[in-house]
Amino acid sequence: MRVEKKRKRVEMGIGRRHLLVGLGLVMVLGIAVYSRLWVIDYKISNADSQLLRMQFDLAHREAVDESAEWRLRFDQERENSAKCTNELTQAKELLNKNTKDPPAVEERVRRLQKENMELLQSLDVIKRELETVKLKCTAL
Repeated sequence: MRVEKKRKRVEMGIGRRHLLVGLGLVMVLGIAVYSRLWVIDYKISNADSQLLRMQFDLAHREAVDESAEWRLRFDQERENSAKCTNELTQAKELLNKNTKDPPAVEERVRRLQKENMELLQSLDVIKRELETVKLKCTAL
């Protein structure tokens, strides 16, 4: 019985050994295939990296151009804003100057109204004179 058990163990050991050798061979072939695929992928990825680098450089140049364009627009708007702010400040100063001296403004308004009335009266006189001249001309 012992001999049979030994024989079975020996036969099982041979079966295991074949199994381990086959498994080792499959692993070696798997590693060889993987390394071959890795080399191919490395060549492709190297070419891809060059293409990606060129695309990145192009995108970067476009971004810099667009950034420069926006910066120019910003500078123009800042200049316009500064100009408008200066005009507004001048208008406020002029308004404050005029409101600080309201009697002078009121006096000026009264003087202009008086002058306007005098001019309107002069206009009426000139119109009447024109009509009298026209009547004299038509009467002749």
